[in-house]
Amino acid sequence: MATILYLGDSHPSSTSAHRARALERLGHTVNVCDLNKVIAQSKGFRYLEPLHYRTGYRFLQPQVTRLVKHLVATTPRPDVVWVNSGELVGPRSLELLKQLGCPLVLYNNDDPTGGRDGRRFDTLLKSLSYYDLCAVMREINVPEFRAKGAKNVIHVRMSYDEVVHQPFTHASDIPAIYKSEVVFIGTWMRYEKRDEFLLALLEQGIPLTIWGSRWSKSPHWAALQAVHKGDALSGRDYVAAIQGAKICLGLLSKGNRDEHTQRSQEVPFAGGLLCAERTAEHQEMYEEGVEAAFWADAAECAQVCKKLLQDDDAREKMRLAGMQRVRAMQAGNEDVCRRILNTIHIY
Repeated sequence: MATILYLGDSHPSSTSAHRARALERLGHTVNVCDLNKVIAQSKGFRYLEPLHYRTGYRFLQPQVTRLVKHLVATTPRPDVVWVNSGELVGPRSLELLKQLGCPLVLYNNDDPTGGRDGRRFDTLLKSLSYYDLCAVMREINVPEFRAKGAKNVIHVRMSYDEVVHQPFTHASDIPAIYKSEVVFIGTWMRYEKRDEFLLALLEQGIPLTIWGSRWSKSPHWAALQAVHKGDALSGRDYVAAIQGAKICLGLLSKGNRDEHTQRSQEVPFAGGLLCAERTAEHQEMYEEGVEAAFWADAAECAQVCKKLLQDDDAREKMRLAGMQRVRAMQAGNEDVCRRILNTIHIY
């Protein structure tokens, strides 16, 4: 088993922390260093954070380098350095990490070469050649990362967590507040027009529930407020909202060039019925109308939801088939982490 130096978000609700725990469940020793947490404690960081985001964290590089230098000097030699996301870690820091004499792995579940987030990933994109392996979520990222100097790039799918997203054994254990007809769990984003899509569903009579942050910023808040139940969910509350709904909507981020999202895996694993936008990847993952429901626009989504809500038996059959399929795909964090480590011959 390997010793892994893991640079990533350590907050228990983060997918980064979920992967670190998955690596531990595989039997590895994982030492987590949360650079974001350390830097966030710096004087004035809260006010400067938007500036750092828009400038690709370039002005933070001296501070990050000092932190990494101390880390290298005080850390016993690991077998792997795993960098999650990586926007903070620049070339100089990676040169220092190279001194540990072990493979450097980058896992990034965003779309750094897609341009949606402006210059957020500038430092990351200048650093790709230092990594021994880059794991990306989109096929299109593979040639784009290589064009930026990455030596070895693999495409992996987004993943559920085998422990965090485990469904409730008994549906009766799900609190009433999380039971619904059709649910969307996600954040309002100005350019994604999710609010317009959900408003169209409401106008077509779909009994909708929304959980997520920033929805009060929507220009359609007055119409959506009545069906918004609360901010972002995590842990067992998140699972309860999925499993407690008859239908779970899966909306993509066009700016992030999504063909699937983590919800595409988490919803069926947690016992929900996935009703998502029709894409090539979704159709490859699930048999349409058997293991998941797909649509092209709000009008078709409304039709699909109405049909499913009227047929309890068909809906339950599809939900159970989706649960079985996602497990067969080996799409959990443990599966993905194992594949990444196997690629660099760490067993």
